[in-house]
Amino acid sequence: MPRFRTLLAALIGAGLALPAVAPPRWTPFRPSIPATLSPAARTSPATPSAHHGYQAKVGTNRGLYTVQKDGVLVSWTIKLSKPSDKQIDFFDKSLGGESQAAISVMRMGTKLHARLVAQGELQKLTPYFGQTVEFALEKTIPVKKGWVLGLTVPTWAPALAAGLGGDTSWRASRAKGTCDDSQAQTAQAVNQIGRYYCLYRTARIMYSARVISTP
Repeated sequence: MPRFRTLLAALIGAGLALPAVAPPRWTPFRPSIPATLSPAARTSPATPSAHHGYQAKVGTNRGLYTVQKDGVLVSWTIKLSKPSDKQIDFFDKSLGGESQAAISVMRMGTKLHARLVAQGELQKLTPYFGQTVEFALEKTIPVKKGWVLGLTVPTWAPALAAGLGGDTSWRASRAKGTCDDSQAQTAQAVNQIGRYYCLYRTARIMYSARVISTP
């Protein structure tokens, strides 16, 4: 069995429960994408490392993370489970280091290609395990209608809700034939084009973003 599938099975088998944390309150003039982060029964504490990913579908909705109007991205939110000290040590050693993530902005192309337009600052997540946390960007990012907001995970993040329906899925910046490879570095640089071939079903990355629409 490939290393990735073995590792992912171990992560989901850990059965970490998402904490009972209320979603952030969004002010009317600063809508979030999506508006809420729904709870899930089980969460795997890691997504495949060294990648960009975005939520492709949640139920029948394929556009939850698509910017609806031109505006400015000002912050992003992530809902984190609480791994044990032993699990944290294991993932740090197996997946490239301390848990980190950043919001990313993509302009979608054809045949699952996308250009990374911009990326927020990397944030260390360990201090916030077991919480829903919102990070304000040091420098706001202009966004255009139709662009997609994703998550950059250079190491690992305890924010992957697993065991959901088959109509829920996310995509990672990996090429055909590499979906089981958790070690390959596939994270894009800003303005670089990547291919989001790999689709992972029954799972959701628990993140959202705050965008101020242009009047």
